[in-house]
Amino acid sequence: MKVVILAGGYGSRLEEETKYKPKPLVNICGIPILYHIMKIYMKYGFNDFVICCGYKGNLIKSYFNKLIKKNNKNFKVKRNIIQLYTKDKKLFSVTLVNTGKNTMTGGRIKRIEKFIDEDSFFLTYGDGLANINLNKLLKFHKYHKKIATITSVQPPNRYGILDIDFKKKNRVFSFNEKPKNKNYFINGGFFVLSKKIFNFIKNDSTIFEKDPLIKLVRKRELHSYYHKDFWQCMDSMRDKKILEDLCRKNNTPPWLRNEN
Repeated sequence: MKVVILAGGYGSRLEEETKYKPKPLVNICGIPILYHIMKIYMKYGFNDFVICCGYKGNLIKSYFNKLIKKNNKNFKVKRNIIQLYTKDKKLFSVTLVNTGKNTMTGGRIKRIEKFIDEDSFFLTYGDGLANINLNKLLKFHKYHKKIATITSVQPPNRYGILDIDFKKKNRVFSFNEKPKNKNYFINGGFFVLSKKIFNFIKNDSTIFEKDPLIKLVRKRELHSYYHKDFWQCMDSMRDKKILEDLCRKNNTPPWLRNEN
């Protein structure tokens, strides 16, 4: 089953790093976040990747070329497909697809349609980590038999929450330092999609999170898998530091531990 990773955006909110490299190649403890994401999928036996390249995509190709040189007897290269082996077992296969420098997320997905050879495929962003149980996610998707499954998460607030009694001279009666907001969910990536999704994407200018997903909601073809354990995206240098601190403190990063 294919795993599609969106890796072509500019990553402008992380300009300190993305001025020189694409966001998926930003390192977390010396390893690109892209490879951390791949390891999440490989943990569950999903090792056939399609990477949607765009901004500085040549550097992603260079990264994999350097990776295979370290394993110079255990790789195969055919056009833009790279396969890396450990002994006689395939570690992963990566298909690098140039989906355009200014293509929107939906357009990038549309451009890799010809590489999808099964009824369903995984899709995620190149900047988010989670200890999601992918077997449970896939089982949920197959159970509801709809076109799309989106993983929903509840991230912690970035600021402490004050509960204020305005009737009693603005007395603060509780303070909660960066709690999770239980009143809303956000898109955490880690989708499972039917091939029918391509019918909802027009062209390069289609933003996947807008028109396609809104239409799926109207048609009742979008279901949510709720992931309540570890999830963290890398939108800023602050987020990068959070992930690096978590990585350094643990022998096994939290995104590679079992979901509770």
